[in-house]
Amino acid sequence: MNASMSAADAAALFDGARLTLARQLAGKRKSDLAGLIRKSPTAVAAWESGNKRPTASTVAELSLGLGVDPAFFAVAHKDVSSLTSPPHFRSLRSTSQLARDQAQAYGQLAVDIATGLERHVEFPDVDIQRLAVDVDDIENDGPEEAARQVRESWGLGVGPAGHLVRELENHGVLVVFSPPQAAAVDAYSFDSRLRPVVVLNPLKRDYYRQRFDVAHELGHLVMHADAEPGGRIVETQAHRFAGELLMPAEEIAPMLPRSINSSSWTSLARLKEQWGVSMQALLFRARELGVMGDVSYRNAMTTVAARGWRRAEPGQIQVLEQPSLLPRALELLEGEGVDAGLLAAQCRVPIELFRSATSRSPLATSNALRSDADEDRRRVVSLLRPEGSSD
Repeated sequence: MNASMSAADAAALFDGARLTLARQLAGKRKSDLAGLIRKSPTAVAAWESGNKRPTASTVAELSLGLGVDPAFFAVAHKDVSSLTSPPHFRSLRSTSQLARDQAQAYGQLAVDIATGLERHVEFPDVDIQRLAVDVDDIENDGPEEAARQVRESWGLGVGPAGHLVRELENHGVLVVFSPPQAAAVDAYSFDSRLRPVVVLNPLKRDYYRQRFDVAHELGHLVMHADAEPGGRIVETQAHRFAGELLMPAEEIAPMLPRSINSSSWTSLARLKEQWGVSMQALLFRARELGVMGDVSYRNAMTTVAARGWRRAEPGQIQVLEQPSLLPRALELLEGEGVDAGLLAAQCRVPIELFRSATSRSPLATSNALRSDADEDRRRVVSLLRPEGSSD
């Protein structure tokens, strides 16, 4: 769709769901948007529900206020980005509804981008097993069995799982980094009408922790299509799935230390590089499998905290596993002379968000933004304007 569409044309083709999407990307409530354009919250609600249609002049005001082209509000021919399952966020209590709405909206845009690129480039078919587990029974071994079945069906073989992001993409899962402004929300996942999606946190620049995040979100996609997100049991099950997927019990148990001494840390460091998981994940796995007792585990974690390793463990691998599905498609099209700006306009996505979703690595993040995300997880910053701009 042409990004230069007039406000009058956009008003004639106006889709209230697109206004909701733009408002959520901007991190605004209906009342915030109403105040911005000097209209009533009731009017905004009516436009979003489709009960009323804004005038051309109002569309122009919405476009200016939210930082999108008028074409953004025009109806799509097919709503493939609609979610078929609610997003799985790590903690509903520590993440505001505004931040969750914004994250969900960005995920929908990522699907829009994939849809646009798939008109030109063929992507892998979706090949994700759906192995529902009982979310009311924390004692069953459903998560471990699901992980074993995935390892078998994907041909992961014996030993470490390898490049996990590439495995997901090869099986039809869309993996993207969220923009730096959305870093208040941790990794999350959801299913759409087109394909499953995993969105990674851009600030968690740790190869080992990122792999566990990817395995955790895969667990949700495999096991929890119909489960209510955010519950303790659901999150525990996804952790157990990730543990078995990355560290199969039969293989890893004989290698794990039973107690902690100086040689144990050397062993853990070797296992970390071999299996691509953090020492903390290995220690947790040792306790989970009964190899290490609670006292030894607590002593080990005390040492981890004393050495400042809870958030920054030493490790040899500094480069994150990188998504390649969207980036490679973009590279192929640009090689054929198709401009990224034109593709972004066809997808009706602001160019900054198009670049974020099609990037192999997280976009650059300022120290100030990193500090804000760390210190105030509830802060929501607009995704629709370059950093530093104002309303």
